[in-house]
Amino acid sequence: MPCSDHDLLFTLLARLRPRPSWLRGLLLLLWVAALPVHAQISEAKVEALVEALRLSAPKVGPDAGLYSDWSVKPDNIVRWSRRCLDRDVTPEQFAADEALARRVLVCIMGPVLRDQFAASNHNEIVAVQRAAAWWMTGDPEQYRSGSTSAYTLKVLETYLLFF
Repeated sequence: MPCSDHDLLFTLLARLRPRPSWLRGLLLLLWVAALPVHAQISEAKVEALVEALRLSAPKVGPDAGLYSDWSVKPDNIVRWSRRCLDRDVTPEQFAADEALARRVLVCIMGPVLRDQFAASNHNEIVAVQRAAAWWMTGDPEQYRSGSTSAYTLKVLETYLLFF
């Protein structure tokens, strides 16, 4: 079972006991300084993004070949479910089980949002738009381009309602 960040920190500090206290303090400071980038994008923020994507999804007809309230392509469903659940989920299962779909999408969008937060110089507003552009086009750089821009703003407005 993987250790939490706190368990790892305490293990490192325990190993440093014989070392000078200033060294332990310096290492603790460095450890804490490295955490905020990831700590600022909480799981609640990822879940809010996933819900904003659902609420902002364009309405498509039944023959569009997209599944669930998030309008996901079938090949993404299979690939993402393997990555996040270690099992295959059919598009029909994905569409029929909102909790399952949400679990997969939180797993996928968490790293995307955190990466875009770092890429946007820790600007959460821009990170959400870049993540929405990635969701729509596969390219976060498109967040200000054409129809993608209107979509990313809609996702951002919806996301902000949760906070």
